[in-house]
Amino acid sequence: MARTDRLMRLMDVLRRLPPPVTAARLAGESGVSLRQLYRDIATLRAGGALIDGAPGLGYTLTEDPALPPQSFDRLEIEALMLATATLEQIGDPVMTAAGRTAMARILATLPDRQARQAMHHVMHSWRVPDTRPEIAVDMDLIRAACWEERSLLICYRDLSDAVTEREVWPLSLSYTEYTLMLLAHCRLRMDYRRFHISRMISAAPGETSFRPRRAALLRDFVNSLPGQGG
Repeated sequence: MARTDRLMRLMDVLRRLPPPVTAARLAGESGVSLRQLYRDIATLRAGGALIDGAPGLGYTLTEDPALPPQSFDRLEIEALMLATATLEQIGDPVMTAAGRTAMARILATLPDRQARQAMHHVMHSWRVPDTRPEIAVDMDLIRAACWEERSLLICYRDLSDAVTEREVWPLSLSYTEYTLMLLAHCRLRMDYRRFHISRMISAAPGETSFRPRRAALLRDFVNSLPGQGG
């Protein structure tokens, strides 16, 4: 792992885990040896990070020079905490972890009073146990195809249980309480379609680029929905 990536990962762990964090836990989360961890702690301190602690005591990140100071009022803090908690309901663990990491970075920059308010936030998100079917495809692959505006090759089982292989232009992911769908332009049907991610048997990168048409296609898709056209 590159040195810069290793140090960024260590900072993320320090932001995310409740302090003080033991050296063994930090080393395990960062994927390095204890000896390398101690060297990395020293490097971060030399770079301006205020990290309290020592071997045997655990470590606490008390000042993070990589992030500018931020300030939020109490309602804004509650909104951020609620939004992050709600990510757990969408059935996408990678996205949920990304939200937690982003929130940890935000909390690391808050003044003590606001950080305490975040720790004791009063708004929580609750839902019934997840009954959605499991997802067999790589969500990172699908997200990347949307971002890069590249086609996907999918094997799909439709609602009548017919299985087809098709190329699609992925436009957007739609998260709801009950399902996760890919909004796309199907090159087999030459029309817009909503694909249930749970009904995808497989997904692979395609070779077709449709850049820079994603935003325009998505806008046309939305406008084609009943009650949305102008």
